Amino acid sequence: MRDLHLPRTLPDPWRSPLRGPRFTAVLGLVLLAGMPLLFVTGLLSYAAYNPNLAAVNDKTPDKGLLGFYLFSWPTDPHWLYRLTQGLHVTVGVVLVPVLLAKLWSVVPKLFTLPPVRSLGHALERLSLLLLVGGALFEFVTGILNVQLDYLFPGSFYPLHFYGAWVFISAFAVHAVLRVPQALRVLRERKAGVAETGDLVPAQPAEPTVSRRGALAMVGAGSLLLLVTTAGQSIGGVWRRTALLAPHGGEDPGTGSDRFQINKTAAVAGVRAADAGAPWRLVVTGPSGTVHRLTRADLLQLPQHTASLPIACVEGWSTDDRRWSGVRLRDLAVLAGTDGDTDVFVESLQQHGAFRKAALRHNQVHDPRSLLALRVDGADLTLDHGYPARIIVPAAPGVLNTKWVARLTFGALR
Repeated sequence: MRDLHLPRTLPDPWRSPLRGPRFTAVLGLVLLAGMPLLFVTGLLSYAAYNPNLAAVNDKTPDKGLLGFYLFSWPTDPHWLYRLTQGLHVTVGVVLVPVLLAKLWSVVPKLFTLPPVRSLGHALERLSLLLLVGGALFEFVTGILNVQLDYLFPGSFYPLHFYGAWVFISAFAVHAVLRVPQALRVLRERKAGVAETGDLVPAQPAEPTVSRRGALAMVGAGSLLLLVTTAGQSIGGVWRRTALLAPHGGEDPGTGSDRFQINKTAAVAGVRAADAGAPWRLVVTGPSGTVHRLTRADLLQLPQHTASLPIACVEGWSTDDRRWSGVRLRDLAVLAGTDGDTDVFVESLQQHGAFRKAALRHNQVHDPRSLLALRVDGADLTLDHGYPARIIVPAAPGVLNTKWVARLTFGALR
């Protein structure tokens, strides 16, 4: 009689000769290198939104100790967010074939009988459930948000943030338990030791492809995704190769419209009449002094130029564009401060997230931070933020507020 305490698997569906500890170990080590990079760049993206600066920037107000690492996001180098978020999205997309292959390779473990053999085994299976569930949740929600733009309005940020912490905790436990075993399995392969374990099928089917061939197919899938995605953040001619990226391919327009738009004026509920002659920029400071400036008034102030990209949470970015307008720190001085203060920004935008946002004092004080009026030598178009928009080095695109209506220096909300 079979000992019911010994693990066994349902044999018929799991006969692929590809499955085994060595195949799983190789995929696991690739994920071991990629997943921490995903997690760290994700945390950096969260920090770039400055959630501790003002409630309006904080999409996870109950984060508690999970926000222990938050710091003032720098403005140098000016391409910092373009790099970190480009890595986050590109690596996430590239790892999809590896993750799917890894999950396929360990499917028989889900049907191991008996399902729980001891307390330690129960804890291991619980960590595995959190690991698999967390990975699928993070990848699915992340990719949907990248492709569909704000699929989860008001909820994507906390879901992705908390989901990341659940996943990385389970991942760390799994790595401690399995990495030594994976390394041992690969050493045994080099030594010519026969492969054993519950992933090895008892009655393997005839192979249709070798394990090396299967790993090559996974690698080719990842390479294809890299080539058709990475160009959205690299820019230049590489953007034309980003066929699977939401803002890849050809430039969307000509002249001053010749770069990507994440949110059009129509989507944001901004009408041309709202941004026309009646428009005034309201600038206030701590003392309550109010200045109402027309666009002509702003053009009479000292004009400055900065070459900066726009980089968004979806992983895409523009090349450096030549923006010109009034320095934020000059407007802060006009409002009665020393030019080294925080600012609360409000937009004409009627719909969608980040209609209001806050910027830190280091962002305001940077000489490249502008209330931009022109781009690449031409007036802003309505879709690009006319009559005036924020442009700040290294800041996420949503903090480069378009259609600015009010700047309040020294008083965040």
